[in-house]
Amino acid sequence: MSTTGARGPVAVRCPGCGGADVAAVRDAADGGGAARKELAARLAKGPAKSGDGLLHFAEGMVLVALSLAWAWMGTDPEKPLYVWGGIALAVLLFIGTLAVVRGDGREKAAERAGAPRAAMLWDPAHYCRGCESVFCPQGEPWQGLLTPEQFKRLVWDEAGYADQLPPGDRAKDVDVPPGTLVGRPLRG
Repeated sequence: MSTTGARGPVAVRCPGCGGADVAAVRDAADGGGAARKELAARLAKGPAKSGDGLLHFAEGMVLVALSLAWAWMGTDPEKPLYVWGGIALAVLLFIGTLAVVRGDGREKAAERAGAPRAAMLWDPAHYCRGCESVFCPQGEPWQGLLTPEQFKRLVWDEAGYADQLPPGDRAKDVDVPPGTLVGRPLRG
């Protein structure tokens, strides 16, 4: 990987190990060996939300329909427990479905709002295959060497969607070193 300097292309070297086996994060996440090291997930720019709300709405409506069918079953032999129980269950399921879909919408909105901030930190970043660290060659907009998990945490924290890190993601349990962001403290 090279960048353009004042006198032409300049090779990017890792400031940690001095290695030249360096690639932009976007290339490293999709490149050779990425699947084995799970780099796509470890270097993710943001949460992958696509159609969750629609799927959850469809699932909820199926459950509401089943509850209403249960209520309808009680009308023929006159079983009031089936009728009122089915209607109450349908109402509760409908309200629950709306709450889940609303939460999905908020998460998607947070992802859209944070995407420019995530791109600002993610786009200039490079990954060293030798020491498995992430860095910005010019030290801007952030400085230092980070593990892929620390890098993901930095990007997601600054973008405002760190609360969407999936359960079991190692980025949840790491801290980003103080002073990583140039000229300002980390967002709390």
